[in-house]
Amino acid sequence: MIRTALFCLLLVGSAAAASAKCTGTDLMETLPDDQRAMIDQNIDGLPFARGNAWTARRGEEVVHIVGTYHLDHPRHDDVLERFAPAIDSAQVVLVEAGPDEEARLKSEMTRDPSLLFLTSGPTLPEQLSEEEWQALSAAMTARGIPAFLASKMQPWYVSMMLGIPACAMAEMAEGVKGLDGRIIARAEQAGVPVRALEPYDTVFRLFDGMAAETKLDMIRTSLAMDGQAEDYTATLAAAYFAEDVRVTWELGRLAAYDMPGITKAEVDTQLAEMEEALMNRRNRAWIPVIEAAAADGPVFAAFGALHLSGEDGVLALLEAEGFTIERQTF
Repeated sequence: MIRTALFCLLLVGSAAAASAKCTGTDLMETLPDDQRAMIDQNIDGLPFARGNAWTARRGEEVVHIVGTYHLDHPRHDDVLERFAPAIDSAQVVLVEAGPDEEARLKSEMTRDPSLLFLTSGPTLPEQLSEEEWQALSAAMTARGIPAFLASKMQPWYVSMMLGIPACAMAEMAEGVKGLDGRIIARAEQAGVPVRALEPYDTVFRLFDGMAAETKLDMIRTSLAMDGQAEDYTATLAAAYFAEDVRVTWELGRLAAYDMPGITKAEVDTQLAEMEEALMNRRNRAWIPVIEAAAADGPVFAAFGALHLSGEDGVLALLEAEGFTIERQTF
């Protein structure tokens, strides 16, 4: 259950969308001084712990790197304007998923509905208790998703939808772009090729081998957090624009410490295992892609800001390959 809880904290952090219609409290502002000090201590010991924009150089090779906030926020326009010259002059823009991957993903979801929906076996109302299903039905209906459709969704997908506050769903449906989308649009406007750092189906492979009960636990944990969805939204946005997004990961650690039946050491161990599975493996796979692109000219790379920091973060991995890393104004 603890892995599920930590995983859902990560899903909320990665899926939460900012919206003018959303209100929420920055949870970091409510922390006691000793807990904030604990978070700062954990972060201060990490390589490249803070900062959203960096330049990596190795000889003549140059990689401009920006950690992104995936969904919409009005401040993204100013960020894009600041980095537009680097995008326009790049030989290639690297992102987690480019237009080709998005098209392939849509095609595969049309071809194989089982990627997102339960096409055989019991539906969610049959797998959850009546109380759990009623709570889920209400939460999904608030997000504009009718209960009959939610009943057939894959549990992991339901959990991700619960990570998006109901107040932000309208903008999601309208296709409002986050920083990644704005960067891709700018590159296309400038005629700069856009390539993906990883295959289109990476998100699905993250859930391969997960036990059915674990997937249901993801829903239960997401429902338990639903009342604070807007708070997590506010917290993530504030941390991102303060170039301190790692605090959201450490906030999840503190929340897990308060869960019954598990020690702090066990939380730390399991959180490290999750970071390895969900971020570090991807980071290591991206390095050869970045290096190959950098050999052909300047690169602009944009990906989720949580991938920047840590001993196995993209920046430390590039430094280990001989790149000099310099923080830039964000």
